[in-house]
Amino acid sequence: MNKGVRDYLILGVVVAGSVAAGVFLGSSPQPVGDIWAALLGRNEDAAVRAILSIRLQRVGAAAVTGASLALSGTLFQALLRNPLAEPFLLGVSSGAALGAVAGLTLAGGAAVSGAAAELISGAGVPVLAFVGAAVAIAVVFRVAVSVDGLDTHTLILAGVVVSSFFGAGVMLLLSLARSDSAHAAVMWMMGSFARADTSGIVLTAGCAILVGAVALGVARHLDALALGERAASHLGVNTEGIKRLAYVAASLLAAVSVTVAGVVGFVGLVVPHAVRMVWSAGHRTLIPVSMMVGAAGMVASDALARTALRPLELPVGVITALVGVPFFLYLMRRTRRAGRI
Repeated sequence: MNKGVRDYLILGVVVAGSVAAGVFLGSSPQPVGDIWAALLGRNEDAAVRAILSIRLQRVGAAAVTGASLALSGTLFQALLRNPLAEPFLLGVSSGAALGAVAGLTLAGGAAVSGAAAELISGAGVPVLAFVGAAVAIAVVFRVAVSVDGLDTHTLILAGVVVSSFFGAGVMLLLSLARSDSAHAAVMWMMGSFARADTSGIVLTAGCAILVGAVALGVARHLDALALGERAASHLGVNTEGIKRLAYVAASLLAAVSVTVAGVVGFVGLVVPHAVRMVWSAGHRTLIPVSMMVGAAGMVASDALARTALRPLELPVGVITALVGVPFFLYLMRRTRRAGRI
């Protein structure tokens, strides 16, 4: 069997295994047979069917979020020519966090009550999070664009400054918020799929498919960009166009992911880096494999978050950090030994 086909089959099994774990495991223990019967439509127990519906929605949210963050990280690493770059480096998470915290604290404040507060705390939080992320993206992009084009060094500096500014805004809002609102905001910033809904899942999946298709279409240009802008230009690549496309696409994916799951770190940092080391640095392979690994990893992380201390549920961002940090340190140490960084 061809090695490439075998690798994709193995990845498919891994993804299927993580999905099975997400469906059959949860904070509320249920017999596997009951869940399986409900999947086949043979279990009429309303409680079991409700639990299955919630788990399926969370699995879908985790899968599209993991794939989106992994793809976003892949594009950012290509744009910045740095395997240690990650989706939230350029202020996207801070902007989204400010928007979401503003919504949560506003909904819990005395000035808003009744139906308006319910609307803000429900559908309003993802919308405000996306608006905050979009503002951060626009500000960083505007600062980094000059007469000579998009300066990646200025992009990083602008991202750090914008992150600090929005982070200060988050701290201000939390200091003024009621305790219950502050707790909800902090939990959101740790990452969770508890607020995920079908519309957010569909939007994120659509963005991931669209950006993934576009990224595969310019995969050779991204490979050339990794050699340096001058070398890519000599190869006939429109470097400015590719850089702007990569920035907008990666930022969009990070923004929609944040609206579904809150701030979940390390997926966009670790997954592309690991895939690059194990499989290939070529983007025609790196893009689809990173998306599959990201989806599987996020679904498995959410399943672990729901079962590690059940009936308590841990924020999924805590799981990705606890697993991602040691794994990334191992990867970085291994890479350093190989003389790659």
